[in-house]
Amino acid sequence: MKALYFDEFGDNSVLQYDEVEIPKISRDQLLIKTSYIGLNFADIYRRRGTYRIEKRSPYINGYEALGQVVQCGENVKNFKLKDRVFFVDVPFAEAEYVCVPAEKAIKVPVGLDSKTVAAIGLQGLTADFLAHDLGNNQIGENVFIHGISGGVGQILAQMLTADGMNVYGTTSTIQKQQLALSQGAKKVFLRNTDWKDASFANFATVYDGVGITLKQSLELATNKGKVIFFGMAGGNPPLVNPLDLLGQSKSLLTGDLWDYLNSAAERKHRSERLFSYFVNDKIKISEPTVFPLAKGKEAYEYLESGKSIGKVLLLPEDHGWLKR
Repeated sequence: MKALYFDEFGDNSVLQYDEVEIPKISRDQLLIKTSYIGLNFADIYRRRGTYRIEKRSPYINGYEALGQVVQCGENVKNFKLKDRVFFVDVPFAEAEYVCVPAEKAIKVPVGLDSKTVAAIGLQGLTADFLAHDLGNNQIGENVFIHGISGGVGQILAQMLTADGMNVYGTTSTIQKQQLALSQGAKKVFLRNTDWKDASFANFATVYDGVGITLKQSLELATNKGKVIFFGMAGGNPPLVNPLDLLGQSKSLLTGDLWDYLNSAAERKHRSERLFSYFVNDKIKISEPTVFPLAKGKEAYEYLESGKSIGKVLLLPEDHGWLKR
C-alpha cells in the first residue's frame, strides 16, 4: 500500500510518499480501506517531534480517517464488510489501509456523506467535549472563541449558538470573519485589531485553542468566569500564576478528549449527539480542502500557513483525483 511517512523528525522535507507493507489485523480489529484522512495541527507537532507519536519504523502520522471495512477479525461482531466507519484516535492513519480496533470504530450515520463526516469527525467530537464537558454554559451567556473560523471553531461556535449562547470571537482575515458571522456569531474581531478590548461583553467562558493568547483570554473572562485551553495552534502558552486567578475567582480548565472518549458506548453516544446538529441543519461547515495523499507535503504546508478555512483532508491515490 502507499503511505505518507518519515524516518526522522523535522520540517516538511522529511515527509516521503511510497510503498509500505499492508498491516495485518488481530482478531479484535478491522482493516479499513481509507477514503478520507484527516490532517490536524497535532500531526504537525508529531512530525516535528514535539508531540506524542506511536513508535514505528518508518513513522506513519495521522490518527483520524474514514473508510470502508474490507476485513474483520474473528472476534468482531458489530461490523461487517463494506460498512462505512470513521475513527479519530487510531495511529498510522496516513495510509491506504489502517488496522482499527473494533471498539474505536464509529459507524457513519445514514444521511451524511463521507466527506462531510470526515471533515467533522475529530474537530466535531472535540467541540462537543469542549461545549458539554468543560464549558457547560447556560442559555444567554456570552462566550468568546479564538480561531472561530477554524476546524474546531466553526463547529463549536455553531454548537454553542444552537444551545442558546451568544458567541463572539477572533479570526485572521475578513473572509474568515464574514464566514463566522454568517454562521451566527454576534461579533468577530480581526486578530490584528483591538479585540483585547472586547471585555465589555462579560464573557462567562473563553475558549482558547491558539495558546499564545492565554493571558489575554484570562483578561477577557469575567469574574467567576473560566478559560478553556485546548490547543496551541499559534504557539506555546505563557506561564500562568494561579494567584492571578484567585483574586477574581477565575478558572483555567483543560482536558484531553481521550479521557472522555474512552469506550465504544461513549463514542456512540457522543457521535450521535454531534451528528444530530448536522442532521437537523443546526451546523453547517465550509467545504474542506482536499489534497491527494501523494501531495502530503503540500497539505502540511497549507495547514501550517494559516490560510486554511475549516478541515484539510487527504485523499488516497486509488480513489482518483480531480485536479484543482
